[in-house]
Amino acid sequence: MNSALQDVKALTFDVFGTVVDWRSSIIREGEELGKRKNLKADWVKFADAWRAGYSPAMDRVRKGELPWMKIDDLHRLILDQLLKDFQVAGLSEAEKDHFNRVWHRLDPWPDSVEGLRRLRKKYVLATLSNGNVSLLVNMAKRAGLPWDCVLSAEVFKHYKPDPEVYSGAAEILGYKPAEVMMVAAHYGDLRAAKATGQKTAFVARPLEYGPGAKVDIDADPPFDVNATSFTDLATKLGL
Repeated sequence: MNSALQDVKALTFDVFGTVVDWRSSIIREGEELGKRKNLKADWVKFADAWRAGYSPAMDRVRKGELPWMKIDDLHRLILDQLLKDFQVAGLSEAEKDHFNRVWHRLDPWPDSVEGLRRLRKKYVLATLSNGNVSLLVNMAKRAGLPWDCVLSAEVFKHYKPDPEVYSGAAEILGYKPAEVMMVAAHYGDLRAAKATGQKTAFVARPLEYGPGAKVDIDADPPFDVNATSFTDLATKLGL
């Protein structure tokens, strides 16, 4: 292991796309909903559009166009518009609410649980996601994700990649920035964490947006560790 990583005591994790496979999970539940309600929609495009609305919605909050909202509420704003755009009608309020909470029920990548269990033998493990706390707790309970701590942008009233999220996480965990390593499948997330003095680990998730989609999959030299999975990350960290 790189000697520069000897002081790392905690790993913080991006969740959507890094720990869990949001796309396949949403497509599956959309298709199940379609069968139950006889809805004709392209659930693949629906899932991609839902995720594509995520960053613009957060930017509206940053610009003051919307008040601070937890991600559940932003997801619902996006969902309501998508139901119109995709001409999905006939859902009750309870059905809309349940479908919106599909983000609480995302499946982990095949290596996630095993890799996290190995990493937890040495490090404090915490989420560091824009997802709200209740979403992350429900997800962990369902998927068996062994977090020591659930941290969310909700705690800091800032969304990643705002520096307050990364610095705030280190402070809450009681560590210096250099004692924390951010783990993510997205270059922007890692670069933002690095700018606050934290270590970084890149884990490639080539299927996040489906086969053939352009994603961050090539290791970027500035990152401290480059891995192909959480189990590979554990091996590279000596576990």
